[in-house]
Amino acid sequence: MHPFPHHYLVNAAVRPDGDVPLSTEGVRVIESAPPREFDGPGNQWSPEGLLTAAVADCFVLGFRAIAAASKYPWHSLESQTRGTLDRVEGKMRFTRFETHAKLHVPPGADIERAKKLLEKAELTCLVANSLNSERHLTVEVVAG
Repeated sequence: MHPFPHHYLVNAAVRPDGDVPLSTEGVRVIESAPPREFDGPGNQWSPEGLLTAAVADCFVLGFRAIAAASKYPWHSLESQTRGTLDRVEGKMRFTRFETHAKLHVPPGADIERAKKLLEKAELTCLVANSLNSERHLTVEVVAG
């Protein structure tokens, strides 16, 4: 890992209408638009979706790193994260992120250890730790 602090630079440009290209050096451009909930087209990533995706991505990548460091064998991890945007004290903000994780492990794998590693991944997610939102994790471990 590189020494801290790390810096991330993203470029965004917008016109009176149309999608917003988001770019950073060496990475494929993605486009965003307002979500349907804000009268957008609903066919592009939105800031709300990107934030929720960042929480989900951070969790699964964190688990992968933790499992590798712990030498824990596993086959696949499916994760679904739901972000809740609400109005609190007159301001819109994300109030909760709920993640459901389904981990597939080999037969005979230590299920309790798997659950602890998933919980550790959720607790150490730097994106979620940077947000002022409730978090809830449910886990399912399937051997076979």
